Amino acid sequence: MKTQHGTGQLPVRLTMVGGGSWATALVKILSENNVTVKWWMRSEADADHIKRYHHNKSYLSDVQINTRKVRVCTRIRDAFRDSEYVILAVPAAFVADALTGINASHFTDKCVISAIKGMIPGANQLVTDWVSDQYGVSAERMSVIAGPCHAEEVALEKQSYLTIASQDPSCAEDVAALLRCRFVQTTPVDDIYGIEYAAVMKNIIALACGITHGLGYGDNFQAVLVSNAMQEIRRFVDAIYPKHRDLSGSAYLGDLLVTAYSPFSRNRTFGTLIGRGYTIQSAQAEMNMIAEGYYAVKSIYEINRRCGVDMPIVDAVYKILYDRAAPTGEMNGLKGLLK
Repeated sequence: MKTQHGTGQLPVRLTMVGGGSWATALVKILSENNVTVKWWMRSEADADHIKRYHHNKSYLSDVQINTRKVRVCTRIRDAFRDSEYVILAVPAAFVADALTGINASHFTDKCVISAIKGMIPGANQLVTDWVSDQYGVSAERMSVIAGPCHAEEVALEKQSYLTIASQDPSCAEDVAALLRCRFVQTTPVDDIYGIEYAAVMKNIIALACGITHGLGYGDNFQAVLVSNAMQEIRRFVDAIYPKHRDLSGSAYLGDLLVTAYSPFSRNRTFGTLIGRGYTIQSAQAEMNMIAEGYYAVKSIYEINRRCGVDMPIVDAVYKILYDRAAPTGEMNGLKGLLK
């Protein structure tokens, strides 16, 4: 397994896939270290703007991009060439499209890092499982990035924390070293599936919190909702991937809290709009961003049809978003199930 090159040595070569706020924040973090980044984004206009003005005009526009370390490109194969690491930072619904033209040979000898907190729609797969199936990347060469960490606070260089999970401890440590900088602390762990599923589910819970906020529920109810949600996450993750884990850790509870409560949370924002009576289409148009929880709740709901775990919050969000049930009615029903 590769390790980060030290001062005076050749920099680590990394590919970033995605042009959104989280990709931009990760590029900022990586630029603090001995890393060179080939940054693929779909938008030629955004790529040209970064080359000329050194910032992403569409996302986190205040972040200055160090173009001595970062080379922006719009050809995915060019971005993959000669890199040691690949970070996937596009919405889960679009990762297959982003990797059009890439095959298993392009992933040879590369470590793959998922910064995606969603599931592949239709396939109902975690991103790491999907990458393994599609491109033959071994589990030992894959890791995931977990929060709690909002891109907007990284842009402001506010103290932040990341958890890096991999089945291979040396892989987790190597990636943690890449992302550790003066305003970000990183912790390597081995519970990759637990962290990935918890990251998916916390977006669904944030949607529920947003819906209740949009309906006018207060902090008291939201606190009960989140505490019940933690139990719901525990039941589901233990059923899917039994393992001893402390869900009070920052990668689980911490990530849930920041996503459920923060105004930076796009899933909470999306849910708030739904609670206020917006249609799904109008809420998506209002945000101009992807709320991963919208797609994730369908995947988790369908997986749970086989598992049979008691998940009333997930069920309520699914019915609101996919069965077009009235938010008021679903949350009234949920009230009596929470403790």
